[in-house]
Amino acid sequence: MPKTAKKRKSKKGEGPMPSGGAGLIRFFEDETPGVKIGPTVVVVFASILVVATIIAHIL
Repeated sequence: MPKTAKKRKSKKGEGPMPSGGAGLIRFFEDETPGVKIGPTVVVVFASILVVATIIAHIL
């Protein structure tokens, strides 16, 4: 490590930044208000929409 390199001071309670995207992306675990839907429900609704669209094109 070069002599000119300085260590960064981290704030209390903060972890290191993720390495993906050169540290430009940061994930927060704060809860936001709104509707909470699980990923399986989204996949099921999307599948139903695809099937309904195919049936609508056939008829």
